[in-house]
Amino acid sequence: MTDAVPPAPAEEIAPAPKKGGLLKSSMIYSGLTLVSRFMGFFRDLAVSYRMGASLTPAADAYNAALAFPNLFRRFFAEGAFAAAFVPAYAKSLQRDGEETADILAADAMATLAASTIIITVICQLAMPWLMMLISPGFAADPAKYKLAVLLTQITMPYLPCMAIVAHLSGVLNARDRFILSAGAPILLNIFTLAFILPQSSAVGAAQWGSVGVVAAGVAQAALLTWGVNKSGAKVHWRLPRLTPEVRELIGKAIPGALAASATQVNIFISGNLASHVAGGRSWLATADRLYQLPLGLVGVAIGVALLPRLSRAVHSGDRDDAQSAMDQAVTLAMAFTLPASVALVAMPGFLSDGLYTRGQFTAFDASQTAAALFFYGLGTPAFVLQQLYSRAFFARGDTKSPMRFALVSVAVNVALGVLLFNLVGVKGIAAATAVASWANVAQMAWGLSRKGHYSPSGQTWSRLIRISLASLGMGLLLAAASHWRDLIEAPLRGIGLTGHAIGAKEFALALTCLAGAALYPPLLFLFGGVKPAELKAALRRGKA
Repeated sequence: MTDAVPPAPAEEIAPAPKKGGLLKSSMIYSGLTLVSRFMGFFRDLAVSYRMGASLTPAADAYNAALAFPNLFRRFFAEGAFAAAFVPAYAKSLQRDGEETADILAADAMATLAASTIIITVICQLAMPWLMMLISPGFAADPAKYKLAVLLTQITMPYLPCMAIVAHLSGVLNARDRFILSAGAPILLNIFTLAFILPQSSAVGAAQWGSVGVVAAGVAQAALLTWGVNKSGAKVHWRLPRLTPEVRELIGKAIPGALAASATQVNIFISGNLASHVAGGRSWLATADRLYQLPLGLVGVAIGVALLPRLSRAVHSGDRDDAQSAMDQAVTLAMAFTLPASVALVAMPGFLSDGLYTRGQFTAFDASQTAAALFFYGLGTPAFVLQQLYSRAFFARGDTKSPMRFALVSVAVNVALGVLLFNLVGVKGIAAATAVASWANVAQMAWGLSRKGHYSPSGQTWSRLIRISLASLGMGLLLAAASHWRDLIEAPLRGIGLTGHAIGAKEFALALTCLAGAALYPPLLFLFGGVKPAELKAALRRGKA
């Protein structure tokens, strides 16, 4: 019979650091995000078909109504807690144990919920005046202006719902549980489709679509509340308390929110400028949906999985694992992002026309969307790298450095956006957003290197070059297919459903995308960007 062993201190019985499994965690998140994005794609098709872009005021008003609460969502909820809450909660789990960590989570949730509810009520009351700030160009069209005010008042309660969802997602992610936080957005697509599809008019679709957004927010919050309870975490509702721990969180969350929300602030500024052109907001929103696919599948997914692991490595002093985590994250992210970026640049017109030109969405709308999509494609790697590099700062409790970099990025975007918008129109706004995002990445890379936190290893640079060559090879095929699009479509004419959504251009686009997707993996393995054995090893749990 062995001697009794005394209970270990809290920091020893807390969840052990997981050095491996970053790719597997990312793939869990990405797999569910892929389902959500595909459903989101069908939602976007329904929105563009029912509401159009430049022909009616509905689409611009609807996109403005979604953009405003989403800006606050990124600013106060997802950005703030990506920056401050997840590292603090993960550290408390490891150091203090589950009970203390869950008290911190409950106090933080109460403070966040109360803050966002107050903001929601103020914004709803002040919306007739705030709309002049959000979309000043709508003032020239009274019908669009009034509709945008109404729709934004309807969608604002989405903010506190999403604040709760983002917070509870942070609780689950810190415990290495990603399924519900990745799957929750699927509800938004289901509810929006259910509310939009039965409508016959553009304005009716916009109004009921806005109601569907709020209904989805309530359902998502309920799902995550159930999920947190099932995980064993005891994060209960309570009145807000400004405890020292919550004050510290707020102090880190404010600059962190600014830093993590740079892309969203830039998108908000872009929408502000685009409101002066009929259909401008909708063109940017449609292009945004296409580049958000790699951003959501890769940048956000890997970033969400990276932060808990990186935070544990930093707090335990494991520099090798911190370096390995970042190298693996950057390589993996670019292996998926660069081909997506090349595809957006190689065939923007083919994509926008093949996917969206139907119903109220005209060929002119598709051409304007394609012009913006080209520049967003150039910026897509930067959009993803922002997500990863910011985590390297956040894991070390540094939220002020990314905030300073983000403010510079926003200044670049405003100045360049105004200049290019007046020179070349709406596509200039997209170009400014891409340049500003690359400026932000350059600053973060310099800051991490200067502080000795992270510089890509020589092997990582070699892999990035090889991935770029494989992506370029695939891009040449896609560009050729886009150039000779008529030759591809000719034998397919008559196959589609006449008068319906599917025809030759849709089949041609699908075949082209499948060809590119089939060509890229062999090129990636041929150039040595990723080796098959490494991919198999990385999929297993444990250190690959």
